[in-house]
Amino acid sequence: MKVFDNTTKRIFLASWVSINQAEATNTQVNQLPHSATKSSGDILQPLRQKVDSIQVRDRKLAHRLCQLIPAQCPFERDVKLFGKTLFHIPPMCKLNPLYEEVVGLRFRALCYLADECGEDISQYC
Repeated sequence: MKVFDNTTKRIFLASWVSINQAEATNTQVNQLPHSATKSSGDILQPLRQKVDSIQVRDRKLAHRLCQLIPAQCPFERDVKLFGKTLFHIPPMCKLNPLYEEVVGLRFRALCYLADECGEDISQYC
């Protein structure tokens, strides 16, 4: 049995349509009220801004951040019994509401060590 025999014979292609700037200004765009666009994560916005505003300008701070923030999710595991994989626990770090900001902070620390200090960062990768 060949895979080709069971696949769709017709392929539909879709693409994005570019809107002319003149047409975009002539048409009215209905926007949701500002209160309707707020998400439930707005309570964490000040904390996100605080983490994003941290400037890495010290070598010790950069090393400490690279040591404390893991490169991979520490919760991801393969559960094995007698050498056979029973199940896989997926990485759950992306469930953290501050995941993007913390990873960005680690990246800024790595960039500071590599670019400004000229250090080898392979130990943190």
